[in-house]
Amino acid sequence: MPPNIESPHQVPFREAVRVWLRIALLSFGGPAGQIAVMHRILVEEKKWIGERRFLHALNYCMMLPGPEAQQLAIYIGWLMHRTKGGLVAGSLFVLPGFIAILALSYLYAVLGNVGAVEGLFFGLKAAVLAVVLNAVVRIGKRALKNWIMLGIASAAFVAIFLFKVGFPLIILTAALLGYWGGKRGMTAFEVSGGHGSADESVLSDRDSILGEGLPAHANPNRQWSLRMSATLLLLWLTPVVLLLAMFGSENVFSQIALFFSKMAVVTFGGAYAVLGYITQEAVQNYGWLAPGEMLDGLGMAETTPGPLIQVVQFVGFMGAYREATGLDPLVAATLAALLTTWVTFVPCFLWIFLGAPYVERLRDNRALSSALSAITAAVVGVILNLAIWFGFHVIFAEVGEWRFMGARVLTPNLESLDVLSLLLAVGAMVAIFHFKVGMIKVLAGCAILGVLASLVVF
Repeated sequence: MPPNIESPHQVPFREAVRVWLRIALLSFGGPAGQIAVMHRILVEEKKWIGERRFLHALNYCMMLPGPEAQQLAIYIGWLMHRTKGGLVAGSLFVLPGFIAILALSYLYAVLGNVGAVEGLFFGLKAAVLAVVLNAVVRIGKRALKNWIMLGIASAAFVAIFLFKVGFPLIILTAALLGYWGGKRGMTAFEVSGGHGSADESVLSDRDSILGEGLPAHANPNRQWSLRMSATLLLLWLTPVVLLLAMFGSENVFSQIALFFSKMAVVTFGGAYAVLGYITQEAVQNYGWLAPGEMLDGLGMAETTPGPLIQVVQFVGFMGAYREATGLDPLVAATLAALLTTWVTFVPCFLWIFLGAPYVERLRDNRALSSALSAITAAVVGVILNLAIWFGFHVIFAEVGEWRFMGARVLTPNLESLDVLSLLLAVGAMVAIFHFKVGMIKVLAGCAILGVLASLVVF
């Protein structure tokens, strides 16, 4: 067990606030890009925290529901400056994206039928398809190191694509299998290493500003944990309970609060892994969005800073915009965006403040690492399902479903092929996979091409 640090580090809290805001404004590119930004600034540039401790915190965050990049920010903010550090780091990580997506949502709701706006999101959809496929390949290369991991990924894909097995059940099954394998010392499950491998010349924990020991406030404190957990639970669930009590379960605000509160508990494996389930519920069950509109929202989240899961803000916005229940549609939509963001991200602080003091004492735990590896493998299969779903709805105007012996298979109408969408998607894939063009450039390029096409087509 690492010793306590008696004397605090010399990083002023005011400087930390500036650094966390800088990280938030630069956090584009999904979790891999966001974590890379944090690593570059916190480990390489500022030398606040060592490589080993950074990856240890990341591995814990990857096992939690919710956006691992934001939770990593909360974790390190807490390590550096106690509770206020975690609150500031986590809140700033979300704020720029919230403001940007809210502005884009207004534009979408008010001007969505304007040709140029339609063209903008038409182009983004094609680029998003390429980005999701790239996520499958990137995570797959890291996670599928042997036949067992490949088998878990394949089973997860079949379960969700053909039989619509719930995402939480898939993740739970994978985690239990990985934990079982780790307990028995099966090396096939020991393949997880976060979002990247460490270089040999990385900063050691001993040479970092934080050091290699435990800060005094990082010691597990049952009283502090219970007090913080109770406070965060009240902040998270009070709006949900009040809305259900006042308006009932059929009200759109009650549905948004309850649904996204449940999502906050089951969003393991990052945003890509759960977007298919969110899309299925938002489109087919609640009717908040059309299939193509979910892709528009994902395009917003991809091109703004902050967690990719912030796309749920757009989902809540559009759901309340169309079911304003007596309020002005834009007022209702704004309130729904705030509500969705609140119930999605407040639980992230709960998971970190409750578990981080105990996780700091865990180093090289084989069973937990193996559970993480199995979850990551299952996530590859789930993201592949999402990529196929997106692909069909981007390239074809009509997509049906064929049922056979309990399986349900998506069947696109070949006559409804959108040639322009196909060409844009293929071009985006070539740019990303062959020419290694950055995601933001690909998204911007497709958006511009979509706007230009709108001058002729829309």
